Amino acid sequence: MSENYNVVVVGGGPAGYVCSIRLAQLGYKTACIDSRETLGGTCLNVGCIPSKSLLNLSEKFHEAKKLSDKGIEIESIKLNLEKMMKNKEKAVMNLTKGVEFLLKKNKITFINGHARIKSSKKLSIVGADETEKIIDTDNIVICTGSEPVSLPNVSFDEKKIISSTGALSLKSVPKKMLVVGAGYIGLEMGSVWSRLGSEVHIIEFLNHITPGMDREVSNEFMKILQKQGLKFHLDTKVESISKVSDIIKIKSLNKKGEKKDFECDVVLIAIGRKPKIENLNLETIGIELDDKKRIKVDNKYRTNINNIYAIGDVIDGPMLAHKAEDEGIAVAEIIDGQAGHVNYDVIPGVVYTSPEVAVIGKTEEQLKADKVNYKVGKFSLMGNSRAKTINETDGFVKIIADSKTDKVLGVHMIGSNAGELIAEMALAMEFGASSEDIARTCHAHPTFSEAIKESALSVDKRAIHS
Repeated sequence: MSENYNVVVVGGGPAGYVCSIRLAQLGYKTACIDSRETLGGTCLNVGCIPSKSLLNLSEKFHEAKKLSDKGIEIESIKLNLEKMMKNKEKAVMNLTKGVEFLLKKNKITFINGHARIKSSKKLSIVGADETEKIIDTDNIVICTGSEPVSLPNVSFDEKKIISSTGALSLKSVPKKMLVVGAGYIGLEMGSVWSRLGSEVHIIEFLNHITPGMDREVSNEFMKILQKQGLKFHLDTKVESISKVSDIIKIKSLNKKGEKKDFECDVVLIAIGRKPKIENLNLETIGIELDDKKRIKVDNKYRTNINNIYAIGDVIDGPMLAHKAEDEGIAVAEIIDGQAGHVNYDVIPGVVYTSPEVAVIGKTEEQLKADKVNYKVGKFSLMGNSRAKTINETDGFVKIIADSKTDKVLGVHMIGSNAGELIAEMALAMEFGASSEDIARTCHAHPTFSEAIKESALSVDKRAIHS
């Protein structure tokens, strides 16, 4: 006998478990399927959470080495990488167990195994012991996440040639690491290992880092990272990667036609991710994909099969956990007949380096391309009291507003706690705030948030502290 559900959610990551919980809240008998034994998907297991643990601890290690300059003298500081990794694993375990508890609390059935969609209302799940279970459902939500992309003819061994997954579990600090790709993941993991003692080189095919980010922020960000010791090779293409004994050899070619060879202990390939949809049986049942091999959906997250939906990294849009969570709630409410909605113009992005970089809305480059007239306000953290008191003055806040209406169109910032500060601007933009609204809002002193107020004042050329 097969089991019957109102909705089956395929994937237990941020999109899947959040969707499952909202469905259960709405009264639907829900099952959540995931091939991992632990819930939380890439984000909790081998992505956002473990990387932030290592970023935080590596920052503390780096700061501790400089404390004597500030009056705190420590005789000796040394790295215990094994303990650092255990702390990371503890954080992951606590959070994945927390998600498991939430599913139980909401009476959601968690099924561990590989799912294949047999038809629009039937799934097959094969467990670790190779036994098959058949379940029936009224609706299916696909949210199986994404996986790292490698270069042609290069396979990850997660020891020497690594993806972001391997970068979270190295057994020792490499003397020299080469990172292919200057996006969020490459810069975060490169920063971690640089602070722990590795010589880090970053190769990027484009002529700037963080593709898609406001160019002024991107340029300033690279200068800061260079001061920290990261070495960049822009306009450069990797032609081959080979492993000779314990050494990785990389051949590259830049836009000027100059060849350069690198040798390193570890190479991290961080050139992007792709939807993880193989072995779901999508072709057989006729689910349509777009030209980038993502699942095609309408504005209600419906595929071409009416009762099958898709959300998160398997569809178009930024591969971000918070975007996936919002889509999880939206699709659950759509299934319930409500007007589920995600505002894609107000989704923040954060690079958790030190300092952090946070962005939301349109860049100057996008507005110029769209022929939108805008004005800009900018405030350097050199003029911020809190930044000065703790010696973290690198960075600035930049607010872009419509020239006529003064509505905030984009915010881009570099600085300590930028990932937290961006939430204020997300809320402001969600409510359609003008730069004047922000400028007239009282901000506590001394705080980093005052840089937001000053930047808003600067839009109208009336900043006080610059």
